[in-house]
Amino acid sequence: MSINLVFLSIGLAMDAFAVAICKGLSMNKMNYKHAFAIAFMFGLFQAMMPLIGWAVGNQFASYVSLFSGWIAFVLLSIVGIKMIYEAVKEDVSVCPVETEFDLREMTVLSIATSIDALAVGISLALVPDVDIVVSVATIGIITFIISLVGVELGNKIGCKFNKYAEFTGGIILIIIGIKMLIENL
Repeated sequence: MSINLVFLSIGLAMDAFAVAICKGLSMNKMNYKHAFAIAFMFGLFQAMMPLIGWAVGNQFASYVSLFSGWIAFVLLSIVGIKMIYEAVKEDVSVCPVETEFDLREMTVLSIATSIDALAVGISLALVPDVDIVVSVATIGIITFIISLVGVELGNKIGCKFNKYAEFTGGIILIIIGIKMLIENL
């Protein structure tokens, strides 16, 4: 496992982390059963989406291998810029208070926070010798841990740091994209 994969996983997990903080804030008192369910769903979807993107990307990898560094850079930069933009424009001054775990809502949130991972999966298909099993497992596990910490943190301090988490995640993805571009030039 490379340090790039760890940083990539952390960057991807920042959307889930921001939402997990709000989910923690919305709990009147810490509910670890719900916290584990939230973290599990975020981790599962963050692992599934890059796998889907990788499978799709592999179908076209031979056609675009000459431009793989540029494609990875563009995709990661778009995702990173989107995260930074959302962090800057987002009003996170109020997080809703919830009383029970809503599976349907968590599924929608899990999909929404993992769409970026789909684009990253396409990028991974363009990287030579990538071990997709290790990659998706790392992304899923790191997202699970970060989301679990986010729920706990949100329950303790609130959602005033959501904006910073998403902004940092965007910066990390852009830096990884630049690094992949430089390595492929």
